[in-house]
Amino acid sequence: MTGERTTRVGVVGVGHLGRHHVRLLAENPMAELTAIADVKESLRREVVDRHGVAGFADYREMLGMVDAVSVVVPTRLHREVSEFFLTRGVDVLVEKPIAPTVEEGERIVAAARAHGRILQVGHVERFNKALATIRDLQVVPRYIESSRLAPFSFR
Repeated sequence: MTGERTTRVGVVGVGHLGRHHVRLLAENPMAELTAIADVKESLRREVVDRHGVAGFADYREMLGMVDAVSVVVPTRLHREVSEFFLTRGVDVLVEKPIAPTVEEGERIVAAARAHGRILQVGHVERFNKALATIRDLQVVPRYIESSRLAPFSFR
């Protein structure tokens, strides 16, 4: 990919899901993981030590170091964090759900539109191998019932 510029990316929130974002961004040759933010010092320190990136307790300090951010904080903070970056010219990938209310989701979308920024919601389950396998089956069921066993913490 000679001549292509890498995108400077940061991650806000490096808990369970946020660490997946960090790992994938660190492995992506088109991204340069430059900064992370988390209010928990132990989580922040672990990622900073492992990846050699700047780490902040306050996500606002990442401004100027990133072209795009992954917002992986509790849902109640999605609007605040996403709007902060979008209104300052930074593209945003926000984990699902986009916001706790329709009104807050609409505000995030409006901020992206008003500032000409990219906004994406992380609906990665669409690419889950189990779901892809079901799609490949040549059946048309009336309904599908599914259970998933995985760690989940209510935030």
